[in-house]
Amino acid sequence: MTRPAARLYLSYGQKLFLLASLPMILAVSAIAILVAEQSRALAEREIRQLETQLIAVKKRELRNYVTQARNGFYFIYGSAAPDDDLSKEQVMQILSAMIYGDEGFFFVYDYDGTNLVSPRQTDLINNNHWDLKDSEGTPVVQEFIYTARAGAGYVEHLWPKPSTGEEARMITYVTSFPSWRWAVGTGVFIDDVLDSVAATRAEVEARVQRTFLYIGVITFAALLLVFVSGLVINIRERRLADAKLKELTQRVFDAQEEERGRVARELHDGISQILVGVKYALDVARRQVTQGDARADATLGRGLDNLTEAIHEVRRISRDLRPGVLDDLGLGPALKALTDDFRARTGIKTQFDTVVFRNRLDQESKIALYRIAQEALTNVERHSGAQSVVIDLRGHRSGATMRISDDGAGLGEQRRGPRQGIGLRNMQERMEQLGGLLIVSSSKSGTVIEARLPLSRMLSPQEQDASGPTKRIAP
Repeated sequence: MTRPAARLYLSYGQKLFLLASLPMILAVSAIAILVAEQSRALAEREIRQLETQLIAVKKRELRNYVTQARNGFYFIYGSAAPDDDLSKEQVMQILSAMIYGDEGFFFVYDYDGTNLVSPRQTDLINNNHWDLKDSEGTPVVQEFIYTARAGAGYVEHLWPKPSTGEEARMITYVTSFPSWRWAVGTGVFIDDVLDSVAATRAEVEARVQRTFLYIGVITFAALLLVFVSGLVINIRERRLADAKLKELTQRVFDAQEEERGRVARELHDGISQILVGVKYALDVARRQVTQGDARADATLGRGLDNLTEAIHEVRRISRDLRPGVLDDLGLGPALKALTDDFRARTGIKTQFDTVVFRNRLDQESKIALYRIAQEALTNVERHSGAQSVVIDLRGHRSGATMRISDDGAGLGEQRRGPRQGIGLRNMQERMEQLGGLLIVSSSKSGTVIEARLPLSRMLSPQEQDASGPTKRIAP
């Protein structure tokens, strides 16, 4: 059964893509939301201003209508008595004839709520509508009368359209004829204003939606660009990694073949010849014994000496491949044995100095420093022509440092050579794998190789105790 952690595992490329895309998506989303909200808020303010201005125009228009109508029959109302029915009839006829547009008309209600004039809705005439309410519950006629009693004003309400009979939003301007106890007014339907406002709001929302669409397309294009770029980079990095892996594999093969060749040469030039000498001595001794020659004992002695030399040679080769003293006693004794053997074999004056720091290097670091010293001494023997070599190993607060210096001719052009370049490159890679640093400085007066290990390669006392008892007293 697949574990959830395995199903959620992301590759390096996927993590890189998420790392690049998620912040961009979040930022773009935040910007899009902010732009949309700001656009809606700004548009809403403008729409409200537009609605207010349109309604204000309607109100001024209504007020002008009522004022003109009143001026038209004021000469009748101004000289009439409160009970002058003839004057009232004349005014009602004038108002009944004052219709305008498709829906416009004047109306008259007395203060009791009885309709006296309604030219477009004649079924209302002479009926009391005091309790008339629209679908929103507004007592329309009562509002007319209250507004008229207050002098004049506007009333917003719903009213059936004369043309369709359906309710629509209406603004009415009402004034009073106080001596006759009349509420006179006219209204205008503002559904066209509302439709215009609704259309404007719909257009704003459509623009916001288009903005979201444009931002989404741009974001998708950016994500696609990031994905393609990441894919190209990933492919390129994979090719470089494959090339480096092939190069590293080839170098490993080369190192193996070189080591095999070295061991083969050691066996052929050293042990093989010594063993041939032993075989020859044994053959001579056998013949001498058969013949009763007294020199057989001396011949056997030379054969034993050669056999002892062969044993020492085998031990030397084994020590070069993997020094047992490194595992048994530690890095300090191993380097001491390496320098002693190098001095005895080459005749080059070799000095090893160290400071005891309780053998706190981890095993990988010990092997790396030993191999670097081994490679450096090999380069000194083969290429430098040095007369003396000094190896210094010390621990300090920031880690450990091994310094190898000689008084040879320096690297010079040999540093660029393929064989010598491999040795230096191997040293560099060993230090890089441990997070350390290799510094090589060379001049005509000698070469200095300094290998620095970080403090993280030093074992803590607890880790050192957990590794078991040790006989080592040097680093």
